[in-house]
Amino acid sequence: MIWSSPAQQSSITHLATLPQMHLAFTADLEGTVKVWNCQDAEALATLTMPQACFSLEICLTKDGPFLMVGNSEGDLYTLTVPELRHVSKVNAFKYSVDLLHCSPDKKWTFASGTHQNILPVVFLTESLLKPVEGKSPLSVSIPYSSCCRACWAPRRTSRITVMYRRGSFRKTGFTTFELTAERTGDRTDIQAHQVATFLLPPHMESPVWMGVGDGNVIVFESGPSLFLFTISGHLLQRFEDHQRTIGNLWVDSVHVLSTSMDDSLHLYMWEEEGRYPYLKSCCHLEHVGRDSAPSCYVSKAICDNMSIVCVVSRLRESSILVMYSLRM
Repeated sequence: MIWSSPAQQSSITHLATLPQMHLAFTADLEGTVKVWNCQDAEALATLTMPQACFSLEICLTKDGPFLMVGNSEGDLYTLTVPELRHVSKVNAFKYSVDLLHCSPDKKWTFASGTHQNILPVVFLTESLLKPVEGKSPLSVSIPYSSCCRACWAPRRTSRITVMYRRGSFRKTGFTTFELTAERTGDRTDIQAHQVATFLLPPHMESPVWMGVGDGNVIVFESGPSLFLFTISGHLLQRFEDHQRTIGNLWVDSVHVLSTSMDDSLHLYMWEEEGRYPYLKSCCHLEHVGRDSAPSCYVSKAICDNMSIVCVVSRLRESSILVMYSLRM
């Protein structure tokens, strides 16, 4: 271990990082936001929010870094980094801001709650960073309630796919939108154009996690299986590499990592042949405990081009971190 913060008086509930500046951001149960340089015992800056924080997102722009905080009252705050000075505040909903995602190029900011009466909102990020007094930030609503996940396409930076639940049977669906901003004189018109949508078959177990490839495919888990669909609902691939339910999914533009309650994780890589990208199965890793009885499980994993880091959660002890080196 190379650094540890002092024990905090309130439990940390949210974490965001800015690797380019070696900074970490935390929010606790009492709504206190802190900036850490991961070297000193004291935080670089501390700000106590009026309500509990439900989401954190760091936005690194050409004008510098900003921290966005969503709270329990539906407010979205934009703060400077590392000082945590107030830039703007907008009330997005009547309920908590559970999801907060900036597009890869930072042009757009997606905000949503999981409440059934909330419609997700996409803001033009510049209007949050440079607010005009007396004017609301530029935004557009996505006409799908009960949103539970959302992902921006890594390369088509104005395309977002939303996972939602519908009806009394809570059917899961996916809808994909393309965002546009057209300036005419002093007026900017923002629109969300629906590209595709589909519902999963009723017999499929509802997924919890999802990711997107090039903007035309969606990857998600259902029970112990991993699926790759087009955004229009055509099944491309199905993988059965886990014996038990997939508990977490991590997706970037190169890799897909699935972790399961069977003490294992599986690594896939995107391949770019044919009309749609597809997933290539690369390796299966199992964490072997001291005894044969299942005493732990891999609860989460992330990776880059050099390594995989995973959290191994023990049933009767504290969790541990395990790192694997990648040789592709």
